[in-house]
This record gives sequence, structure tokens and C-alpha cells, in this order.
Amino acid sequence: MEWLLQNPLALWLVVAGILLAFEVGTGSGWLLWPTGSAVLTGLAASVFQIDLQMQLVIFALLTIGTTLAGRQFFPRTAFVGGDINDNMARLAGLEGVAIETFQAGEGRVTVEGQEWAAELEGDGTLIAGARIVVVDVGGSRLTVRAR
Repeated sequence: MEWLLQNPLALWLVVAGILLAFEVGTGSGWLLWPTGSAVLTGLAASVFQIDLQMQLVIFALLTIGTTLAGRQFFPRTAFVGGDINDNMARLAGLEGVAIETFQAGEGRVTVEGQEWAAELEGDGTLIAGARIVVVDVGGSRLTVRAR
């Protein structure tokens, strides 16, 4: 322990490592700023031979400053829509192409290079090659309309 107090860069890298481990565990994003502040404090302390009390003050000021700056320049945006992990829901609103003529309102389309079973929204027909827009996703079937 005494060795860490004599080597400020090593001490602050340990503090940064602990903070980073907690950040990885929680995924909050809030501990990234103190982690960076710990590294900067360690660098400053090793270059300028600053005592421990002043290192703590520098760390506190850097943490406050970087956290406020981070909130200003990297605002969190709320996810609008369904589950962020739902790869199917993200298809809504994308464009594609009918790969066959729809029979009785059903057919197949390609969206982003993948083929999907689809049903046509409302009445009408779609011929092969027609441009479509995905309106909804239900299970593994897309609801589409002509573009």
C-alpha cells in the first residue's frame, strides 16, 4: 500500500480501474467521467509532484468539470419506440421490393437484402418489382403498402 502512495500514477490508475469495473458492471455511463478524471489526476500528480490532498482536490474538480461537460456535450436521449433489442420492430418504415406478385393480399418482399413473407395493407395488388414500405411487423410477417 505504501508503494501506491509513493507512485501517484499507479495509485490513480488503480482508482480508474476500480471505477471502470463498476461502470462495466452497471452500464450507467456516469462513472466514465470520474474514471477519466482519475487518469488525468494521476498524470498531473506524476508530472508535477503534487501531494495527496491536492490530488484529491484536483480529482474532485476534474470529476465535476468532466461530468458537467459530458452532460452538456453528450446529452442522453430517450429511446422512442419498442424494445431496443427487437430487430424485427426496426423494420417498420423501411423500404423494399416485392419479389413476386401478391396473391390474395399475400406475397414475398425483400427488405435490406432479406426475404420476408408479407401481407398487403388494405385492398389492391402488388406486382413483382414494385417498391414497398413496411408498415408493421407481426411475428415473422411484414405488413406492407405500395410506395
